[in-house]
Amino acid sequence: MVRFPYQRLAHLFDALQLETLPQDELAKRLAVSTRTVRADIIALNEIIAQYGAAFVYNRGSGYQLKVDDPSLFSTLQQTVSPRVNPTPRTAADRVDYLLIRFLTSAFSLKLEDLADEWFVSRGTLQNDMAEVREHLARYNLNIETKPRYGMKLFGAELSIRACLTDLLFQLDAGDHANPLLKTESLDRGTYEKLTRFMHQLLAQSSIRLTDESERYLNFYCAVAIKRIAGGFPLTEFEAEEGDPAVKQISVRLMAELKSLAGKEIPAAEEAYLRVNIAARRVQNILPTDINADDDESLVDYILSYINTHYNYDLRGDKQLCTDLLTHIKTMITRVKYQINIPNPLLANIKQHYPMAYDVTLAAVNSWGKYTPYVISENEIGFLVLHIGVGLERHYDIGYQRHPQVLLVCDSGNSTVRMIQALLSRKYPQISVTRVISLREYERLPALEEDFVISTVRLEEKNKPVMVLAPFPSDYQLEQLGKLVLVDRTRPYMLEKFFHENYFMIVDKPMDQQDLFKRVCGQLKRDGLVGKDFYPSVVEREAIVSTLLGDGIALPHSLGLLAKKTVIYTILAPQGIPWGDGETAYVVFLLAINKTDYEEAMAIYELFVNFVRARAMPRLRESRDFAGFKAVAIDSLSRA
Repeated sequence: MVRFPYQRLAHLFDALQLETLPQDELAKRLAVSTRTVRADIIALNEIIAQYGAAFVYNRGSGYQLKVDDPSLFSTLQQTVSPRVNPTPRTAADRVDYLLIRFLTSAFSLKLEDLADEWFVSRGTLQNDMAEVREHLARYNLNIETKPRYGMKLFGAELSIRACLTDLLFQLDAGDHANPLLKTESLDRGTYEKLTRFMHQLLAQSSIRLTDESERYLNFYCAVAIKRIAGGFPLTEFEAEEGDPAVKQISVRLMAELKSLAGKEIPAAEEAYLRVNIAARRVQNILPTDINADDDESLVDYILSYINTHYNYDLRGDKQLCTDLLTHIKTMITRVKYQINIPNPLLANIKQHYPMAYDVTLAAVNSWGKYTPYVISENEIGFLVLHIGVGLERHYDIGYQRHPQVLLVCDSGNSTVRMIQALLSRKYPQISVTRVISLREYERLPALEEDFVISTVRLEEKNKPVMVLAPFPSDYQLEQLGKLVLVDRTRPYMLEKFFHENYFMIVDKPMDQQDLFKRVCGQLKRDGLVGKDFYPSVVEREAIVSTLLGDGIALPHSLGLLAKKTVIYTILAPQGIPWGDGETAYVVFLLAINKTDYEEAMAIYELFVNFVRARAMPRLRESRDFAGFKAVAIDSLSRA
């Protein structure tokens, strides 16, 4: 049996068998440097060389598995030692292990014992406990410490099950072979039996679940069996009867759980399972089925709010209304019974769809002031996907500044029309702003367009000139293409919305509130925003952090409240505390006017590209506005 000398090699071996991956992606997945990745590949190749295989590097694509002897390599795949109960090595691993221990232990735990078991110091585990407590607090669970006895978890049974199920679901999504899925937290044999039974049960029913929802329910049922068998049944929970089809599934599923647990199951267990199924079912709703109930009221409120505060009118999109209503019908059930469904894509949604996320968050938060329901970030993330698709259908969400061209022609109207037709056919993105004569061109002091197309040679002013014959050669069209295909959107955004007057380097300690007061105060004095802007920025930040990622924050108001669009840039080499232990080093305070609602999408895309290009360290070290712009343009060209 082959045993890898350390766990990271096993992860590397698994990952590269499935797909070709570059160094940067492997380094990101394994949380190491690219140099470490190269060293690991060398170590891995030394092991698998005797099995007729190697991982080779292909420029442009990454490391790829090359097998010279398939029969010999198959013996390696069959004998690779499974990863069973390895010692947690990283802080993230230790947090997961600690959570599992506290959530599954009926007795008190001592950090000294765990430290000895995992070969770390007690102080190291004490540091990890801060994150453990923070995670448990989200489920209203807390850990109490008694001298000489140790630490024990306390909280409602439903909260313990929700926390444990969410954790197992997330671990499984990240790695099906995660050792924590084979520990005392989960009976893998029971889980596999439940998976088969659930699949058969749903196949015989009219109730539909997504694959993820079905997998989550399997984990919940496996956790429920563990808790019931351990003497922790759910005794107090009541719910409305609801759909008879859901009731039928929950009753049959309870009979299976009773058989697997070997114990009687209280009625509260069936009621809670029934609500979980109803909260995750896929609704089949036609536009004609939409009624004026609470669900439709929420859809109408969200779309009306987005139209009023952001200028995006999606109210007439029947497909969007249907999709939102389909999701919201089951969402209302979840929020009513405080059932949380994980959203593994939430971080990506917030980072890659920041505009759609902000408009949805603002609308839902406003609606929340008039209802007892509390909608979680996970639920908002699902709504964002629907709103984002709606924006893509109706607005130029991928806003691009098309090249603005001045056409100079002295050959008559027919030649002008022929050239315009040619440009429209070959490069439809060109926008011809003006058509003038040679004499008119000579009188112009400067040009606003991006470049000039002329039928005759001209003296260049402040913009390049492209000479184009009425019947251009392939070479001329190729040269024209080089001018047309230059990215003008990002430089245009930087030029239009970023100004030296609204650029600041914070070289001394400053907190978030002082920063907001100072920056919003200047914008107000300059007449760019009104008195409602600062309170709205504070309110938006209080809802959820505007930290985009990689130390870049995007504070802004709820709605497009500015009188004129401007981006206030703040560089903080020492960092500004941004809540939840996070620190912002580059801050872009967005003051956006409603008239710029389409360009607002491209503004958000700028910052997403900064994160993708990992530009924060270079931006943070800029000495002045000119230096910042140079780094920004260079970073955006790489994104």
